[in-house]
Amino acid sequence: MGRFQIFRSKAGYRFRLFSGNGEPIAASEVYSSRSLCRKGIESVRLCAALACLADPADGNAPVRHPRFELFQDRRGAFRFRLTARNGKIIAVSDAYSTHAACRKGIDSVRQNAPESSVEEA
Repeated sequence: MGRFQIFRSKAGYRFRLFSGNGEPIAASEVYSSRSLCRKGIESVRLCAALACLADPADGNAPVRHPRFELFQDRRGAFRFRLTARNGKIIAVSDAYSTHAACRKGIDSVRQNAPESSVEEA
């Protein structure tokens, strides 16, 4: 099972989601308080289970929110972001070198987020 880690940055509070093997798989935007960060975690837990996948490689049209959006950045790396029901970004990935690895990252969020523990850094 994975884990969420809440930590304080210069700008506020953030979280990271780690897989069961300790690899980071997603991170949050900045929240102004610890309680809002915890609400963000709850949103990721809920949305990860419900989210559709928007992947240009599949040729599919944009789908409803919540969703995972897989994309290629300016440097050619593959990334994903998870959006909530309201369309706001609630988690983002690091860069993946291949499309297949990025899809595995999405699968890992779906598998790990709903039951992951929360710890403070």
